[in-house]
Amino acid sequence: MKSVLIANRGEIAVRIIRACKDHGLKSIAVYSSEDRNAIHAQLADAAYSLNGLTATQTYLNIEKIIEVAQQSGADAIHPGYGFLSENASFAQAVLDAGLIWIGPSPEAIRLLGDKVSARKIAAKVGAPLVAGTADPVEGHEEVISFAKKHGLPVTIKAAHGGGGRGLKVAHTMEEIPELFASAVREAIAGFGRGECFVERYLDRPRHVETQVLVDTHGNAVVISSRDCSLQRRHQKLVEEAPAPFLTKEQTAELYRSSKAIMKEAGYVGAGTCEFLVGVDGTISFLEVNTRLQVEHPVSEEVTGIDLVREQFRIAMGEELGYDDPVIRGHSIEFRINGEDPGRSFLPAPGRITQWNIPTGPGVRVDAGFKDGDTIGGNFDSLLAKLVVTGNTREQALERARRALKEFEIDGLATALPFHRAIVEDPAFTQNFKVYTSYIENEFVNEIPAFVSTTVQIQSHAAPEHLVAEINGHRFEVTLHAPEPVHKRHRAKKGMSGVVTGDGLTSPMQGTVVKIAVKEGDSVEVGELVIVLEAMKMEQALVAHKAGVIKNLSAEIGESVSNGATLCDIISK
Repeated sequence: MKSVLIANRGEIAVRIIRACKDHGLKSIAVYSSEDRNAIHAQLADAAYSLNGLTATQTYLNIEKIIEVAQQSGADAIHPGYGFLSENASFAQAVLDAGLIWIGPSPEAIRLLGDKVSARKIAAKVGAPLVAGTADPVEGHEEVISFAKKHGLPVTIKAAHGGGGRGLKVAHTMEEIPELFASAVREAIAGFGRGECFVERYLDRPRHVETQVLVDTHGNAVVISSRDCSLQRRHQKLVEEAPAPFLTKEQTAELYRSSKAIMKEAGYVGAGTCEFLVGVDGTISFLEVNTRLQVEHPVSEEVTGIDLVREQFRIAMGEELGYDDPVIRGHSIEFRINGEDPGRSFLPAPGRITQWNIPTGPGVRVDAGFKDGDTIGGNFDSLLAKLVVTGNTREQALERARRALKEFEIDGLATALPFHRAIVEDPAFTQNFKVYTSYIENEFVNEIPAFVSTTVQIQSHAAPEHLVAEINGHRFEVTLHAPEPVHKRHRAKKGMSGVVTGDGLTSPMQGTVVKIAVKEGDSVEVGELVIVLEAMKMEQALVAHKAGVIKNLSAEIGESVSNGATLCDIISK
């Protein structure tokens, strides 16, 4: 193996490119039209356009990626996380093309990537499980039947998903149909498949997991445990290693169950076993992620093991050569997402106008973007990861407070204000009372909505970079031009249209994926009107008052700006 094509984007693509350089491998990037000036496209030894804008046209397009791999002379493909990383058909296509797949076998992906069959394997090896459906459900009626039998709340999960996408929690019977439909839409948009299953939802659980490596010689090791309980919309925001405040017996069970599950599935490569830990200490298997995790750096920091290079070694048939490593110190990762914690973590696409990253002892920043980059709504919101390590958890938190103050981003909202608040919250720093829905239920969110401090020059557009690609090598020309009149007009129309007490406005820039009403329909307060999608997450817009739908201008597939009036609700 001498060259690796990275079938991904953003910070994980940059992370893999750097591991390639460290390992003496040629790195080959692919990029969408939106990513033509991205760091990963510039940093790689070669970069090829996928000639498209959306995920379906680019990073989810198996045929295009295989074609580029063959054109570029790549020996192997690394999928990163998300996109096609847990797609067994993609893994098989890579192997069928005569390339090395840096990941588990297609068979193992099918067994464990499908959360339903993963539950069956976990049960076989004695891992504890909450009640759930044996197979994917056919429709929301089956979800209601399950809830009637096992009680509320219930979790609806994408069988082939991850990262919190395609995951919904229903607390009432009435909301199940729409939540099921939303889970299916998110699963299809994010992973290309919409099958979902149902589980009994545990109240106030912690989310803990293990980082596992398995080589082709049958050796399995757990690199570390991690806690990932601080989440919003069931997507992780803060992760740490090792998982704190567990007993030795709990940690031993996590390690034992994880190795047993992986070996039973015939797994090879890096993977993560995820569990929930109830308030009474009960452990329940959740799922297996058959790929590298976003939070893998915290395991690297407390062990000194480069997990991407270990993936390379395993793919080349090398033996691991070590047992479960000794944990040294404590590491915490903060996901710096493009979203506004002052507005319920709404996705916030925009252009970065300031980017100052922290440095110093114990500070690591894995980033996929830089000052001047435009962050669109076609992909997820992760901009960077701040990883802070200390000899103890207390020292890691002390360094984190300093690093988070140093980290400056402007031009768009980010999760930084939340992180600065959470490292001062005793529920997280002292008695560890956080759980997977702590942010929604107990966190006192006094964070103001984002307001940029950067003076925007409205008369000119951002510099446009034209890229010419010749045999994977990029040549750039930068153009500075006045902003087109039609573009200025559209932005002005979206932001300054007359908004009255009747208007239902978009709280974010996004794409309309569902319209639940028609012109002239009567609605009640709280009734679903429109569903928007941005950065691969859905946001439901409900009626703010009772009345009749008038001036409905939204259309399925239309991109709308923050503040745009989508319809009026006229009182009867």
